[in-house]
Amino acid sequence: MTRLTVAQALVRFLAAQHVERDGRRSRFFAGCFGIFGHGNVAGIGQALGQHHDLLPFYPARNEQGMVHIAVGYARQRNRLGAFACTSSVGPGATNMVTGAALATINRLPVLLLPGDTFATRTPHPVLQQLEVAHDATVSVNDCLRPVSRFYERVERPEQLIPAALEAMRVLTDQAEVGAVTLALPEDVQTEALEVPDSFLAPRVWTIYRQPPASEALARAVGLLRGARRPLLVAGGGVIYSQATEALRRLVDASGIPVCETQAGRGALVSDHPLSLGAVGVTGSLAANRLAAEADLVIGVGTRWSDFTTASKSAFQHPDVRFVNINVTSLDAHKHSGLPLIADARVALDALRAALGGYRVPTGWERRARREVERWAAEVRSLVSPAQPSHPPSQAEVIGAINEVTGETGVIVCAAGSGPGDLHKLWWARDPAGKSYHVEYGYSCMGYEIPGGMGVKLAAPEREVFVLIGDGSYLMLPGELVSAVAERVPLVIVLVDNHGYASIGALSRSIGSAGFGTHYRFAVNGSLPLDPPASDVLPLDLAANAESLGARVMRARTIEELRASLAAARDPDGPVVIYIEADRYASVPSYDGWWDVPVAEVSEQAEVGAARAAYEQARRAQRHYLEAPVGE
Repeated sequence: MTRLTVAQALVRFLAAQHVERDGRRSRFFAGCFGIFGHGNVAGIGQALGQHHDLLPFYPARNEQGMVHIAVGYARQRNRLGAFACTSSVGPGATNMVTGAALATINRLPVLLLPGDTFATRTPHPVLQQLEVAHDATVSVNDCLRPVSRFYERVERPEQLIPAALEAMRVLTDQAEVGAVTLALPEDVQTEALEVPDSFLAPRVWTIYRQPPASEALARAVGLLRGARRPLLVAGGGVIYSQATEALRRLVDASGIPVCETQAGRGALVSDHPLSLGAVGVTGSLAANRLAAEADLVIGVGTRWSDFTTASKSAFQHPDVRFVNINVTSLDAHKHSGLPLIADARVALDALRAALGGYRVPTGWERRARREVERWAAEVRSLVSPAQPSHPPSQAEVIGAINEVTGETGVIVCAAGSGPGDLHKLWWARDPAGKSYHVEYGYSCMGYEIPGGMGVKLAAPEREVFVLIGDGSYLMLPGELVSAVAERVPLVIVLVDNHGYASIGALSRSIGSAGFGTHYRFAVNGSLPLDPPASDVLPLDLAANAESLGARVMRARTIEELRASLAAARDPDGPVVIYIEADRYASVPSYDGWWDVPVAEVSEQAEVGAARAAYEQARRAQRHYLEAPVGE
């Protein structure tokens, strides 16, 4: 037994946790990010200072931002590593709600340690306390309940041990993983207890690879052998389970063409002759054409978001069936699919072995290969046009970045028009699938810079390139200071199109003329429409980044961008390359449709026309309710 405070015991416990998969063991927590206030400085703050040699501490500038760093780290580590994040009770805790939602939606581990109000309630109401007249147990931390996979308020020292163990169970469970919150009353953090030595000893959490049920596998094989146009949709689970090589082996053996979700982008390298690229709303023409005709769709590690299914309009074959390989039962049962609840790598290898010498019909494979070749030519024409534009298009910017990333560089993006263009145009070269890091489960503006920091902390050997628009940059630039302070080498390409380009295009598509999406001066007290009649706001985002400590370069053309990217290689801290882009030079939708309702009645003729088009497009939506074959 060792006498420690609750906070000291927790810090020592976290430092002793390890994770193991496939016989490879590593430390689970890389450290703790935090901002101290009255709710955590005397407890967690004191413990982290006392035990900084066991659990490194990183100061942050924004609580939301530090959770994003932790999420970027966890994703790059394939969910086999995490950070803890601590804040005071009050606004510090509620600032973490957005980051917690992002982590849980993307199924990524992060441990949140917000301070909480006094368990004794003696000094209440304390500074920043929310008082609820009908429930004295409520604090602002209850906001974290719906966005956490596990939540506990440790109101007595004795609760720490079961709470910490349960937290680790969830953080290392590949099916249940997400944000975990241990709310810590500020008085309880400082109270002492006798801690068993076994609680502080090194502990290993083994992640076992679950095989598919033999009966389910047999039914999947039967469905595949009976299909004429099978298609595989690779999601993030392929990459997290390190199943990219297993996927390639299956494709080479069977000829099944592959398309990818945002989280699964790069699961199969783009040079593979059966790699169709992105699918859905932001999909390639190759993938969306084959998706419309597929009679069997094998989803591997995907949660089937509306962007993947083009709001359930992508898969149009009248008898289409689904086979869903996933560790999560919720996802495995979607679209009335045949559920193979299993680890992606084990399931793909088992499926290949069970298929024996099976190969898809020759005509379907030839069709896929032709579409892949045509799509590659289309990408080349978009990212490197014969006549470069001025200002350049975002596609040209992406092409320039893609040139320098090579096989091991990582692109990071999250919100705005960047993710859609990247999903279509990025040429993935990394066989492990780790070169593409776009947060599109929550598509959270402001994720890019802290997310890029997390990626670099997880993979210091890789070059990390952050693509961020002006709107997203203005949401959360503060963690640029953290990158400067920690000397985190990032190359940040800041694209300025003077507003919200993505939503501007969406606004025009529903007849609203880009209302509220420009960074312009108001005209007669009203925001301008498209095309804007007022002047651009006098913002200098490059100067802002420079004032935060980053090295800054300005580029006006694609050639200048290429030169800046070359000069920014191997920096000793963050480098920001600023470039203006044409907000109206968009990449085509390529048969992708997104269900965004249009006003049913309006005095505006443009809205009426958009409503008619919406009604027409909505007729392609389907409910996939057919019972799986083999029941």
